[in-house]
This record gives sequence, structure tokens and C-alpha cells, in this order.
Amino acid sequence: MTSLKSYLMAGIAGVAVMATSASASAETWRYAFEEALNEVQGVFAQKFKEEVEANSDHEIQLFPYGTLGESADIMEQAQSGILQFVDQSPGFTGSLIPEAQVFFVPYLLPQDQEQLNEFFRTSKAINEMFPELYAEQGLELLTMFPEGEVCMTTKEPVESPEDLNEVKFRVMTNPLLVESYQAFGATPTPLPWGEVYGGLQTNIIQGQENPMFFIESTKMYEVTDYITCAGHNNFTTAVMANKDFFDGLSEEDQTMINNAIDAAFEHILEYQQGLHEESIEKIKEAKPEITVTVLDEEQRKPFKETASAVEEAFVEMTGESGKKILDQMKADLENVSK
Repeated sequence: MTSLKSYLMAGIAGVAVMATSASASAETWRYAFEEALNEVQGVFAQKFKEEVEANSDHEIQLFPYGTLGESADIMEQAQSGILQFVDQSPGFTGSLIPEAQVFFVPYLLPQDQEQLNEFFRTSKAINEMFPELYAEQGLELLTMFPEGEVCMTTKEPVESPEDLNEVKFRVMTNPLLVESYQAFGATPTPLPWGEVYGGLQTNIIQGQENPMFFIESTKMYEVTDYITCAGHNNFTTAVMANKDFFDGLSEEDQTMINNAIDAAFEHILEYQQGLHEESIEKIKEAKPEITVTVLDEEQRKPFKETASAVEEAFVEMTGESGKKILDQMKADLENVSK
């Protein structure tokens, strides 16, 4: 009887040790992004959190835009290991990884949503070449995904590059985006996001660009009167982990994270179906006098003609490495358009 009791007690103790050990290995990971919780990056982050917490003992803490500072702040925190995960547009990462600016070459990405999604799924440039460049900056590139067609919001109508002449147009701090809007005829004005609404309100700037859901949620339509979709770009973002953190994880945890990223990737593509159109309807409802214009092919021609000059500027900025990325992206895009 005593030996049975000892056996049972030993078993219970063993279970307790295992539970303590499992509990000790469970960690809380911090993830910051550049948008609000109910915007595209926030929806992606919530799905990622859900998947990680459902398939491990780890917990994800989410930090929406502004809670830990501006974009530059959260990137520094990710590189230093204060954050385990960060979602940041190549628009800001371009200062660290010049080749990431390729996403601002006008009319490079397709407008067809299925082709665009397949490009992000299968691109050799994104899935094989970019991870090496991010690794050099202490970052593990987990995925890139599109957030929606970028449209311009302005004080005056825009139907041609001439209409942007001398318009102070807010851009992210990104040399190629500056180059792109100069080619469009505008006066590109780098400005932190937190100053954009006030800048439009006080006429320090007269225009800005963003995906339609973001124009709607941040109420940019309140301080501009015209929205113009020229089909020139689709906002791209990248989810990264601190590389030392990621490399130090067990193979099991790395696989679990990659699976969670894959699930969040497919979820966000599905979530975005019809989002652009829904956002336009919400904007029109909130401000019936707003003018939303989708430029036709003839109107887009002069904008498209600027693309080659911006491409040349990109290659000049990034050298052979940038040219290889650009060429591979074009090959990847050709593969999905067949």
C-alpha cells in the first residue's frame, strides 16, 4: 500500500514538474504595427495572435500605431530585441534596406487582385531574395502582403500630372517615393504620419496617398475634397521578427510561427475582398460632396510614362543588388500573369 502511495505521489510530482517546466517555457512576445487594431495590419496581427495562442503556450501582446512611438521607433525596438515582431511598410524600411523601395516604382504591381495575391504568395524576390537583405539588418522577414490600391487625396481635382504641379504632396521619408512624386509633377514633402491631418487642415500640404480603407478610417476625406485612383501602386507591408530571437527559438516554435503567419496571410487577403469599395461608400456617406475619380487608361498614360525614369532612379540608388531584385520581380509578375 505504501509503495503504491509512493508511486502515485511520485507520478503527481512528475506531472507538477512537467507543468512548471512547460509554464516556464511559455513566453509573452511583443508585436507592434503601423495601424490601428481594426485596420488591415491590426486584423493581420489579431489573426496571428489567435493562431499562436491556439497552438502554443505563448502569448502575443499587440501594440497598435502610436502606442510605442512612430515607425522609426518601433523598427529600432525590433532591431534591439525589445519587440519580437514588427509590421512595417518598405516605405519606412527603405532607409535600412534600399532595395525595399522597389515597391514604389509606379505601375509595377498588377491591378488584378488574384494576380497580385498570387505574386505575393509565390514571388522568388519576396520569398528568397528579400529575406537575405532583411537578415543583414537583424530581421527575419516572415511575410509581405498587399494592403490595397493607393489613391491620392487632394484639395483640387487631379486628372493629369499637370494638376499636381506645385502641389505639396505628403510622402513617407523614402527617396524613391520622393522621386516618384517629382516625376508626377508634385512637390513631395516628407512628413511624419501624425502631422498629416493637421498639415492638410492648415494647407501646409495639399495632398497625400494611402489605401482607401486608411483614407476612410483616418478621415483624410474631411480635410481634402478629391480622391483620385490612378492605379499607380498597391500599398505593401512586411512582417518581421528580431532575427536573434527567431534563431534562438526551437524548431517547433519556428514552424508554429510560420504556420501562424501563413494563416494570417490568407485571412488578410480574404478580409480585403471588397474593402476598397466598402470604404468608398463609407466616405461618400460621411461626406456626400466628396469627388472620387478613377482615371481611365487614357488619363493614366502620362502617369505611366514616368515609371521608366523612376525605375532608373531605383537602380541608380541600389546598384546591382537592386537591379537583380527588380528583374526578378518582373519575372515573378510575368509568371502570375500567364
